[in-house]
Amino acid sequence: MPTDDFPNRKYLISPRELAERLGSVTLVDLRPAEDFALGHIEASRHLDLYGVSLNDSSEAPLAAFLSVFRTLFGARGVRGDKPVVIYDHETGERAARAVWLLAVLGHPDVRILDGGTLAWTASGGKLVRLTAAPPPPDPTKAPPTPPPLKGTPDLELLATRFDVHRAIEDEGTVIVDVRRESEYRGTERRARRAGTVPGAVHVFWREHLDERGAFRPADEIRRLYVSRGVTPDKTVIPLCHGGYRSANTFLALKSLGYPRVRNYVGSWAEWGSRDDSKIVVPGSREAT
Repeated sequence: MPTDDFPNRKYLISPRELAERLGSVTLVDLRPAEDFALGHIEASRHLDLYGVSLNDSSEAPLAAFLSVFRTLFGARGVRGDKPVVIYDHETGERAARAVWLLAVLGHPDVRILDGGTLAWTASGGKLVRLTAAPPPPDPTKAPPTPPPLKGTPDLELLATRFDVHRAIEDEGTVIVDVRRESEYRGTERRARRAGTVPGAVHVFWREHLDERGAFRPADEIRRLYVSRGVTPDKTVIPLCHGGYRSANTFLALKSLGYPRVRNYVGSWAEWGSRDDSKIVVPGSREAT
């Protein structure tokens, strides 16, 4: 695995490193429940966050959104005083978004397993099956309320629609649309309006992953983004549809040492559904 060649490894862990640290980290499996049941890394907790998105990144809805995730992670035993490793079947969008969310919530040590369960088993790691369903809850007893995850939010790691509006005219910021080219060009519509943000460059998020679904070597990823004008001297705002794929780009760029990367939390689900959003369709002459 090429994980060791990244200058900033704050958000990354390799299968070898995880094997050495098992028992000292909280493991969270972000895959669908059926995949977790068929085989997961021992002692993992399961948490499927897919579909929990935000379509209004103004202050009050954003605060409520983050509060929900603080509670969800806390219910899985995530604490600020213990390192957390998040994994998917690869270095995937689900796990990446969870790592980014925990970083936003202020967790000091959260990492993605580079290559996920595919890399884990390829390196000799074992998966265990879920052998029995949990007992049904006792209707006569109220379930305990899990303590919320504590931490000071780092809102500089996320962007709202207001930040994106300002970024359009800011030469020091580059917006990166990481969706499929069909979404970027507006031929695939997943919101009320199709297209992209004016000035956004297109770098499909899987371009920085190898054929096994792990991060490509750092130098290759750096050349990819620099060739598209995404350079470390700029603030970078990646976006996708719901903040999942763009969270993967966030981790790739932060691992390269880019100092200012802000994942657009609402992404196209918000931007493409509003009347006040500036939108262009690449290849056409006018913004919509």
